[in-house]
Amino acid sequence: MKIGVISDTHIEGPDYGLCEIVEKHFYDVDLILHAGDLGRLSVPKVFGEKKVVAVHGNSDHSSVQSKLPRTDIVPIGRFRIGIIHGDGNDTGQNFDEWIRNMEDRIREEFNDVDCIVYGHTHYPVIHHRNGILFLNPGTPNPFARHFGRTSVGILEVGDDEITGQIIYLDEG
Repeated sequence: MKIGVISDTHIEGPDYGLCEIVEKHFYDVDLILHAGDLGRLSVPKVFGEKKVVAVHGNSDHSSVQSKLPRTDIVPIGRFRIGIIHGDGNDTGQNFDEWIRNMEDRIREEFNDVDCIVYGHTHYPVIHHRNGILFLNPGTPNPFARHFGRTSVGILEVGDDEITGQIIYLDEG
């Protein structure tokens, strides 16, 4: 199964940039995971008939926070994928330490998962820690990027493993 992964869109509704991502990168996915900070509840409409599983983020409007959960778990085959936005900021910490600390906190939110999809940092991350694949797709929004690149992610769930990749949307 191929899964499109997105986070931190921070928009008021479907826009051309998001439509372009769907056409170029998510056209053949079976499912889309949105790890929060959508902006508004109308954002997932751009994904058309594709199933979307989304959680709310810290910057989401109260209408989004009241409709979407803070965390979710999606079972796919024999695997379980946890979804959460993330929290905190990097005040007083170096960036790598902030990411590690956040991943430690969000790991505690889930029992028995094989992959955790998160957002919040606007920085793409993909790696294994303690047997769990962590994927942060970064942000596709050029006005929300803090690290020079816009990006989304892809997960591939097979019979025996979950793999992922970051797709950079701009030249950097």
